[in-house]
Amino acid sequence: MTSPYDRPLRFGLVLFTPATRADWVAKAREAERLGYDVVSVSDHLGMPAPLATAALLAEATERIRIGTLVLNTVFYRPTVLAREIATLDHHTGGRLEIGLGAGYDKAQFDRAGLPWVPAGKRVDHLERTVRALRETFAAPDTVPPPVRPQGPPILIAGRGPRVLRLAAEHADIVGFTGTAPVRDGEGLKLGGPEEITARIDEVHALLGDRAPRVELNIPVHRVLPSLPSGTVTDVWQNDLAPGQLADLPSVLVGSPKERADQLLRRREKYGLSYFSVLEPEMEAFAEVIEELR
Repeated sequence: MTSPYDRPLRFGLVLFTPATRADWVAKAREAERLGYDVVSVSDHLGMPAPLATAALLAEATERIRIGTLVLNTVFYRPTVLAREIATLDHHTGGRLEIGLGAGYDKAQFDRAGLPWVPAGKRVDHLERTVRALRETFAAPDTVPPPVRPQGPPILIAGRGPRVLRLAAEHADIVGFTGTAPVRDGEGLKLGGPEEITARIDEVHALLGDRAPRVELNIPVHRVLPSLPSGTVTDVWQNDLAPGQLADLPSVLVGSPKERADQLLRRREKYGLSYFSVLEPEMEAFAEVIEELR
């Protein structure tokens, strides 16, 4: 059985900037051409609806898998969402990977007219959603049925202990965010190296015998040709010094060859094998894919 430390590498791209149908199609086809394994969409109010967009990306491509990274499950009724996902998996020919999370941005809950409930209640809803998905995928009367009896792979992403326990128990893919909250419900910043390492170690301990069957995912937040001379400020409200950035599993620094070597070392050290790059780094990360392959 495959060890988590020698699992084949996979590479995903998270799209969120295309404005028109033609833009989405072009970007997805470019990701396929560049050798990405998965193209994913996010779930934020103010962006296109994720499941409808995923269906478009599947129609526009031939090989690449289609994912959500991640659905905010609190926005959805679990059983209704399970029907949508089973149908989408059927219509994509089994190319779907479904990523789930518990939501973290209070402003989006306010905009949706939903109450901002404590993290524990949001995780409760995430757990109900995962159970509804598994039940729907396995039910003989699901119409249309998912392509595989077990349904599409489920990725559960988060950073809190309860989410990680849930992921270790139920997910096919455990997603580490690589981030930490600024304040509850008020945005994210890049997490420090020690915190991310502790989360990864925690999941390895929780997985036990499931470890060889579960993939570990982390986003690549930045692809840098060299370390900056000072603190990098960006959308993640980052306050890390250059030396800390270099130690992050979610940051790559150097030439394409150096970045490729960093990914291989992170697989060997952490068991991470599935890296999802954010759209602004699409071209820079494609150089790493080419180097590795």
